Amino acid sequence: MEIRDIPPEKPVLIAGPTASGKSDLALRIAELQGGTIVNADALQVYDGWRILTARPSPEDEARAPHALYGHVPHDQPYSAGQWLRDVTPHLTATRPIIVGGTGLNFAALTEGLAEIPETPPKIRAEGDERTLQTLLEELDPKTKSRIDTLNRARVQRAWEVLRATGRPLADWQDDTPPPLLPLDRTTPILLDADRDWLAHRIARRFDLMLDAGALDEARAMAPTWKPKHPSSKAIGAAELIAHLHGDLSLDAAKEAAIIQTRQYAKRQRTWFRARMRGWSHIPLP
Repeated sequence: MEIRDIPPEKPVLIAGPTASGKSDLALRIAELQGGTIVNADALQVYDGWRILTARPSPEDEARAPHALYGHVPHDQPYSAGQWLRDVTPHLTATRPIIVGGTGLNFAALTEGLAEIPETPPKIRAEGDERTLQTLLEELDPKTKSRIDTLNRARVQRAWEVLRATGRPLADWQDDTPPPLLPLDRTTPILLDADRDWLAHRIARRFDLMLDAGALDEARAMAPTWKPKHPSSKAIGAAELIAHLHGDLSLDAAKEAAIIQTRQYAKRQRTWFRARMRGWSHIPLP
């Protein structure tokens, strides 16, 4: 698909694994056709970790309107439901170009999201203390079949819903209201990256992050760093903090972050293949 083939009046959705070039494509579309680039990535919403979460640079943000980047304090929880509320005004104010690697946000937008009550802080704190395995043991089979059981945040969220409401997450999902933006009203693009090509880009990108000041960013975040902060899930954050504390060499921190990023990209690609069959798949390279 060429940019000239994209209807300029339609909203654009751009999904793909980390490091696949989603933001670059969104910027090219915005510059050629107009529109606002709207973030759909679960970690790029947070302040603090601009470089490590690969948020657009200030220079890129100056080239086209951007929204929902870095607008959430790094120590605050933020859910797909909150993102859906935040994205709503951008669906009609201008032509949105919605970009990110968080499949759940796109599913909420195009398929609908159940209106689940907020989790009480006491229950969230209880979940924080449990292991992934103990959280999984309490979930029903239907819910487990719908979530990434290796993703602790998703598993804990499902456990919190069950604990707080007495209903499985899958039951809430089955009562989902109509979507805000049905897929057939958009141009949905999925960047389908070759595994080896993506692995090379992931390694190269972390070098570029270090060159851009990721270690200084970690140094600035260190005084308020807590592993339980939602933004601390940024891949490489814990490793760079450990390096600053003298617990890891920089080479070891870099290698661990690259491995984690490759594993994350693999999970993303698996999710996209299962849930985004109706999207236009663009093979890369």
